[in-house]
Amino acid sequence: MTTLQNRPRTALVVIDVQNGVVADAYDREAVVANIGALVGKARAEGVPVVWVQHSDADLEVGTDSWELVPELERLPSEPLVHKSYGDSFEGTDLEDVLAAAGVGRLVVSGAQTDACIRSTIHGAFVRGYDVTLVGDAHTTEDQSAWGAPSPDKVIGHTNLYWQYQAAPGRTAGVSATADIRFAG
Repeated sequence: MTTLQNRPRTALVVIDVQNGVVADAYDREAVVANIGALVGKARAEGVPVVWVQHSDADLEVGTDSWELVPELERLPSEPLVHKSYGDSFEGTDLEDVLAAAGVGRLVVSGAQTDACIRSTIHGAFVRGYDVTLVGDAHTTEDQSAWGAPSPDKVIGHTNLYWQYQAAPGRTAGVSATADIRFAG
C-alpha cells in the first residue's frame, strides 16, 4: 500500500492526450479508445479522473494543438492540471488535487510514453504513490529518426520494466485496460 497517510482512494490520471501530442502517435485510435473506456469505468465507480494538459513552445495555450482530443470529454467537475514539465507533479497543483481527494494510488494513461508518462510514473512512485500503468492506454510518436527504438518497442519496454519496480511500502504494476480494477 501507499506510504502516504490517510490516502486510501484511487484516481485515474489522463496525461497529455492533446491534439498536438497524439496526432502522429502509435496506435492512436486504440489507445484513445482505451483511455475513453477507463474514463467511463472510473466515472461509473465514482473514482476521480484527473486530466493533465501540457503547454510549451510547441503547445501554446489556447491553440488547437494544446486542446484535449475531441474523442475524450473532461467533465467540468474533473480536475485539470496544467503543466510545463515532463513530470506532472513538477510546478503544478497535482499533489494538492490528489491529497484533497484522499488519493494514494494512481492508474496512469496518456502520452508520451518516453517522456511525460515515464517522468510522471517515476515522480509519483518516489513521492509515495502506488502506481499502475495501463499498458495498452499509453502511446508515443516515432522518434526512430533520432536513434530511438520504434514506438511499439518503447511502449513494450516501458511496460516490461514498470512491472518490476519495487520500493518499501509501495506497489508498481502494469495492467491492460480490460483488467483494471479501481477498487482495492
